[in-house]
Amino acid sequence: MGTRLREETEFRPKPMVPIGGRPILWHIMKHYAHHGHREFVLCLGYKGEIIKEYFRNYHWNTSDVTLKLGRAPKITYHNHHEEEDWTVTLLDTGAQTQTGGRLRRALQFVGDAHFLLTYGDGLTDSDVNASIRFHRKHGGIATLTAVRPSGRFGELSLEGTCITRFQEKPDRESTFINGGFYVMSRKIAPYLEGDGCVLEREPLERLAREGGLHAYRHDGFWQCMDTYREQQILSAMWDANEAPWKSW
Repeated sequence: MGTRLREETEFRPKPMVPIGGRPILWHIMKHYAHHGHREFVLCLGYKGEIIKEYFRNYHWNTSDVTLKLGRAPKITYHNHHEEEDWTVTLLDTGAQTQTGGRLRRALQFVGDAHFLLTYGDGLTDSDVNASIRFHRKHGGIATLTAVRPSGRFGELSLEGTCITRFQEKPDRESTFINGGFYVMSRKIAPYLEGDGCVLEREPLERLAREGGLHAYRHDGFWQCMDTYREQQILSAMWDANEAPWKSW
C-alpha cells in the first residue's frame, strides 16, 4: 500500500506513482520489453482498478484522437506506439494478499517453465537476458538480482553465486541486497502456501537453505521508490535526461 509514500499512494497504487509523467510501472515494463519480454501478468491489489483503467484506456491517453459524434459514433486514433505488441493480463490477487500468495495465484497464467518476476517500485539497468542465461546455467529454482545500495532490504550470504542464507530486511547494512528482479522456475509452486505466504520469508529462506536460490550480481544502477524523496530523485533523473534505466 506504499505507506511510506503516502503523499502519492493516498490516491493511487504505488506502481502508478509517476516518474516523468508516466507511472513507474510503465518504466519497469518498458525495461522488460526492451529485452524482448512483452507478455505481462500484473498482480493487482490495493486500488487495482486504477491500473485496470490505465491500460483499458491506454490508446485514449497516449494518442491524438478524432471523434465522430452522432448515431454512429467512431473513434480514430492517429498515433502508433511501441507498446502495441504488449499483452497485459490484469489479475485481481486481493488487497491483503502477500507477495508469495500473489505469485501463487499468477502461476496459472505463466505458460513457460521459467518466468520473470519483479515488484512495482524499483528501477534498474540490469541486463534481463543475462540474468536468464545465468539462471538456466546454474539450474536452481530461483535467481535474484543482487545489488549494492545501502542496507534495509533482503541480506544475502553468498558462496560464489549460490545464496547460502537469506534474511529479509536486516537492521545492519550488507554488501549485497535483494534488488527484487527475479528469474524463477515453476518449481517454486510447492514453496507457496496460501494468500498469507510472504515470498521473502519462508519460500526464499528455505530455498537458500536447500541451495536452490542464486544471485545474479549487478553492479550498475538500481533504485527503489519507497519514499517521496526517492520518487523525486528518480523524477529529477528522468527530467534531466539522465535516467540510467532508460534503455529503450
